Amino acid sequence: MGLPALEFSDSFLDSPDFRERLKCHEIELDRTNKFIKELIKDGNMLISALKNLSAAVQKFSQSLQDFQFECIGDAETDDEINIAQSFKEFSQLLNTVEEERRRLIQNADDVLITPLEKFRKEQIGAAKEGKKKFDKETEKYYTVLEKHLSLSSRKKESLLQEADTQINKERQIFYDASLEYVFKIQEVQERKKFEFVEPLLAFLQGLFTFYHEGYELAHEFDPYKQQLQFNLQNTRNNFESTRQEVENLMRRISSCSLEQFICTNDHLFSVKGPLGCTWSRHYCTYEKGTKMFTMSNSEFKSGGKQVLNMFKLKSCIRRRTDSIDKRFCFDIEVVERHGIITLQALSESNRRLWMEAMDGKEPVRATTQIGGVNSKVQRLMTSVFAPADMDLDPDTWDNKTITSGLKNYLRCLAEPLMTYRLHKDFIMAVKSDDQNYRVCAVHALVHKLPEKNKEMLDILIKHLHVVSTHSQKNLMTVSNLGVIFGPTLMRSQEETVAAMMNIKFQNIVVEILIENYDKVINKAICLSSGSRKSRGLYPPTLCLADADSECLQKQTLVPLLECQPNPFSPSGDTFSSSPSSTPMGSMESLSSHSSEQNSCSKTGSPSRTKHKASGSLCWTTPSPSSNGPKSPACTTSPDSSSKEDANKTDGEWEEALSTSPGDRKAKALFSCQAEHSHELSFPQGAHFSNVYPSVEPGWLQATYEGKTGLIPENYVAFF
Repeated sequence: MGLPALEFSDSFLDSPDFRERLKCHEIELDRTNKFIKELIKDGNMLISALKNLSAAVQKFSQSLQDFQFECIGDAETDDEINIAQSFKEFSQLLNTVEEERRRLIQNADDVLITPLEKFRKEQIGAAKEGKKKFDKETEKYYTVLEKHLSLSSRKKESLLQEADTQINKERQIFYDASLEYVFKIQEVQERKKFEFVEPLLAFLQGLFTFYHEGYELAHEFDPYKQQLQFNLQNTRNNFESTRQEVENLMRRISSCSLEQFICTNDHLFSVKGPLGCTWSRHYCTYEKGTKMFTMSNSEFKSGGKQVLNMFKLKSCIRRRTDSIDKRFCFDIEVVERHGIITLQALSESNRRLWMEAMDGKEPVRATTQIGGVNSKVQRLMTSVFAPADMDLDPDTWDNKTITSGLKNYLRCLAEPLMTYRLHKDFIMAVKSDDQNYRVCAVHALVHKLPEKNKEMLDILIKHLHVVSTHSQKNLMTVSNLGVIFGPTLMRSQEETVAAMMNIKFQNIVVEILIENYDKVINKAICLSSGSRKSRGLYPPTLCLADADSECLQKQTLVPLLECQPNPFSPSGDTFSSSPSSTPMGSMESLSSHSSEQNSCSKTGSPSRTKHKASGSLCWTTPSPSSNGPKSPACTTSPDSSSKEDANKTDGEWEEALSTSPGDRKAKALFSCQAEHSHELSFPQGAHFSNVYPSVEPGWLQATYEGKTGLIPENYVAFF
């Protein structure tokens, strides 16, 4: 039951029942007062705990802010950059949350504690003061009343009248105190319904606002969270693709002999001739301290001169028997000339001594992580390189076998499809922070590949691009394809941990090729700054092909294998082929030996001019519907250049750039509007002075109208 009402008329009667009802109100008032005191105490503890929590979160946030990721290698992938930046993003998010919490804490005193203290002091305190006054006047009134009633009737009339006046006055004071007390105590009971509850509501409202802000922040954070999950999965995939290679390298290093040789002297055979089929004997020496390798001909005729060649060694790699039709071979790379020198030792132990003296490396071995059964893959490769036409039985040759055969073929080439010569250039290109520059640089490098390599790369990347468009079904996203084909199409000539750490960048090169197939393989592209773009989410499961998937279909991959040379030698379980069909012995091969001749034999061809995509970065204006970054505006297409400049060979361009700085002048074939401060804007026919090569591929440094900046190389003709 609730408290009984106190009637003002009962104040005059002052009955025991009135006193009992008044006592009920006083008990409730004391209980309310104690409750508010405890609530204020608990509120202060809560605020203190919130302050401590906020301080701890801020310290945690600062720790995240101060931590710096250090990755192996001289550059980081976009995924690694985003992961390294994630701690700062987390710190910023926590700081934003704590800003709202600090606002809650600062308002808590004004919203909760102060109003409760005020209610307790002003309202409950006033009621208690009213009780004290009421009790005092009660005692005084009844004391005076007792004295008044004890007066003798024999007193003088004037004294009795004075006593009556005094008692009436005391009675009135008592009644007033009683009425005020009754009014106040009931007022407090009514006031606590809102003045007590309102501060609690305001505090909870602030608390809910804080939680709501956290919800909103979580909602805004969700896209970044999903992107970060993608970056983490991508980095995990790269790690898994690199880990096995590094472990194998570690085992090989741990088993290497510690024997060191100061110098080595012996006879070696080296390959020569356009088809790589003639071997000649040389007497060779190697000085380990200076890394100088000397070759002198041992087969000179009587009266002939001895030819002495000295080279500084860059690297030495053992030649696998399945990559050349000779035993005891190894390759050396020297500083003085491009390409590889293949040497044959007199025996396996002799080769081992040379390899140890030159700090030789083991070649990268091909491994198939996902794919068909090895025996089926070997039978497929035997069928592909057999003289007779192969018959594709769908019950025999499943997708996994075909894709594994393709990967096995590409992995076992004497030189990777994208060549040793351009390997470091590709890696450096994708280490740039500028997304658009990466595409442009990869574009330029692709067109520096030997023609046969580029043709095969075109066929493969075109198909992988199609495969990636069906990633919702076959799970082969661009990222997954990069992880699979990055180590297949590219590999470092040196087998070191640092080289293994660059596998993730090999994957990025392949991702760029697939994502930008139309631009990189077939079209000219512009060089302009571009921001990083987010990648979509993808299922993390890796699956090269399913029985029902559309990826890597037989009708595309088997002809691709049939039209290429056999990289396998007769040794072991690999596949036999004639020496002329191997990459080392054929002009149609994909090795560096053929690439040198391919590139040199086409010097005067229009396909090698600067207006084609083979030697530099070219500009075209994108269509209005293009979603890509805006390229410099050109009033004339580069394809409409003069025949004189279009037929200029690489040698002529180099000759034009080899004059003294003061003599190098050029004329603009087309007009162009610069998009950056370091570029020059110029009209068609503009004359440039002090023209010389720039560090940017496809660009020149020149002076026009007193200003020096970059101009596109394929926009000018020298005079």
